[in-house]
Amino acid sequence: MSFVLAVRLRSSVSPFSRAFQNRALLRPVPPPRGMLTFTPGDISTPESFLKSIGRGSETKISFDAWDALWKTNGLTLKKAGLAVRDRRYILWAMERFRRNDDPSDYAHEAKPKKKIRGHGPAVQFGKRIRSRRRK
Repeated sequence: MSFVLAVRLRSSVSPFSRAFQNRALLRPVPPPRGMLTFTPGDISTPESFLKSIGRGSETKISFDAWDALWKTNGLTLKKAGLAVRDRRYILWAMERFRRNDDPSDYAHEAKPKKKIRGHGPAVQFGKRIRSRRRK
C-alpha cells in the first residue's frame, strides 16, 4: 500500500522540480579505516589534525570530537564562516587522512594573492596598456 502511495506522489511532482532536500547531508562519511601506513603519534585530537595540515585551520574552526570532524561537510563549514578556499582545503585534507596518508606529505601553504589583476598583456606593471593605433 505504501508503494502505491509513493508512486502516486512521485507522479504528481513535476520531474523538472528540484529536490527539496540536500542529498549531501544524507550521505554518511566513513571514518578512517584499515592499517595506517604512518604513525599518527602527534595526531590524537581533531585540533592536532587541523594544526598538522597548516594554513591556520585550527584557529578558523574547532571540533570537540573525531565524530564531529568526520560528520562535517561543506555546508557546516560554510555556516561556521569559513572561506571557500579553507573549506575545500580542509575537506581535501580530511579525505587524504581517511586514505591513511601522512599530513606532512600533502599539507602545503596557500597560493599568494596575485599582485597584478587583469586579463593578460593588457595590464603590465599595474597599468593598462593601450594598443598602438595606426595613423
